[in-house]
Amino acid sequence: MSDLTTLARPYAQAVFKLVKKEKSTEKWSEALTFLSLLMQDAAMLTVVKNPKIPKQRIIQLILDIAEGKFNDKTVNFIKLLVHYDRLLLSPQIAELFEQYKSEDEGYVDVELKSAFALTKAEENSMIDTLEKILQKTVHMNANVDKTLIGGFLARAGDIVIDGSIKGRLQQLSKRL
Repeated sequence: MSDLTTLARPYAQAVFKLVKKEKSTEKWSEALTFLSLLMQDAAMLTVVKNPKIPKQRIIQLILDIAEGKFNDKTVNFIKLLVHYDRLLLSPQIAELFEQYKSEDEGYVDVELKSAFALTKAEENSMIDTLEKILQKTVHMNANVDKTLIGGFLARAGDIVIDGSIKGRLQQLSKRL
């Protein structure tokens, strides 16, 4: 996975720098998310991975499925990815683009897993705490994960805050 991210990084950086100047990050975010979802479809993967299918047909298929969702620059970007056999990196490119966008806009997406459903007050308290720790505005997505036994696990990009009983038990077993 990290190898794919390494390959995707230059594309994501180049696109972000380009669209930031044009102030069109939201449109590109939608386009890259759409392309990412398209490249995660099993039928589409079969087509893209088939060396017998010409690259021009793959491009046309993507554009037909998109039904005009892409502007000229997005189409050129897709052509570039297809030409250099990097289309399968679309999910990683989209993910990195979103990270660059959130950093630029001063917020961070946090995936929070807790052993039990949080009340609105607990969610707000958790958001306040995470904002102090991360020093950014937090957009939180909370889910329940019963395997944690108790506590929470917060993931913000590369940062992981493990306040779960499961995590503490694992740390204890390592120490012993």
